[in-house]
Amino acid sequence: MTTEYQAPAEHELETIDLNINVGPQHPATHGVFRMILTVDGEVVVDVDPVIGYMHRGAEKLSENCDYRQAIGYQDRTDYLAQFNTELGYVLAVEKLAGLEVPERAEYIRVILSELNRISSHFMFTGAFGTDIGLFGTPFMYSFRERETIQDFFEEITGERMMYNYFRPGGVAWDVPEGFEERCRYVLAEARKGIEDIDGLMTENEVFVARCRGLSPVSPEDAINWGLSGPMLRACGVKHDLRRAEPYSIYDRFDFQIPTGTNGDVFDRYLVRLEEMRQSALIVEQALAQIPKDGPTMVEGMKRILRLPPGEIYMRTETPRGEYGIYLVSKGGDKPYRLKIRSPAFSNLSALKAMSAGNYVADAIIILGSIDIVLCEVDR
Repeated sequence: MTTEYQAPAEHELETIDLNINVGPQHPATHGVFRMILTVDGEVVVDVDPVIGYMHRGAEKLSENCDYRQAIGYQDRTDYLAQFNTELGYVLAVEKLAGLEVPERAEYIRVILSELNRISSHFMFTGAFGTDIGLFGTPFMYSFRERETIQDFFEEITGERMMYNYFRPGGVAWDVPEGFEERCRYVLAEARKGIEDIDGLMTENEVFVARCRGLSPVSPEDAINWGLSGPMLRACGVKHDLRRAEPYSIYDRFDFQIPTGTNGDVFDRYLVRLEEMRQSALIVEQALAQIPKDGPTMVEGMKRILRLPPGEIYMRTETPRGEYGIYLVSKGGDKPYRLKIRSPAFSNLSALKAMSAGNYVADAIIILGSIDIVLCEVDR
């Protein structure tokens, strides 16, 4: 006797979203940063960024230092672009104090700041290549050239990090003998490294497949979210403070502002790569124009600087975007209030909108494309 087959009854399964914790101790978070991903299968539906692990009270500590001592806390915000953060701070102090910086010091500042931009972007290409899955080769290429630049910085300032070299009124001391020749050598090596990275990553099939078309951002959204720097320019917005509101002596140089077309992860990489070439061009022009001698500090500058009462907001273009210093003085040798506008913090605030609807593996790449520095985010 045969028994007729009975199909099992179908049951409607209940599904729930799953929370995945990434960080705060995770190599993909580029620092002590945590993001809680809410996923449906492998698709990200929500992101909750958690910051504050690196908060040190840099703003309040600066208010308890005199104007020279506070420079060290700027170094410790964006620790990959210390010259750039020092520059924004000293420009704010100088503007409020009415100081006119000697020309030689201005050129030294620009040269070091643009080399620092190249160095910072090398760090990005190395770390980002690892995020994509190209493993150690991009890191080795990037760090080879970055090391050359760091050695050059050490020759000038005595430090490999936390340079504390720029001062209100100029720089701490003049550059060593042979500075221009040494700088040209470093610049040539950096340019070789840029082309090596370009050849390794830009047309790499894995890199292009993972990045092109991922997390596109429209110009309207980029502006509404407060993006700046390469993140904004990758969306096609041609805005760079060195050109829009020229500070220091940037109006003396001829350079282009690279922009993207799709605002996706691939464009964010391409913009930074081209920015390195433009920074090298600025350094080359500055070396041709720099006065061969002359003072590097305002004449008669006192060790303790006292500012008149007033307030100022000074913004500069660091490798991550608009780095702003809001400075309030009530007279005396210390700031009454110091507030830092962090570009990485503002760029990071768009992470949720940029990640939703993408896969978990892609969320790691999107975070890497923002190029955050947590000490600057948390301050």
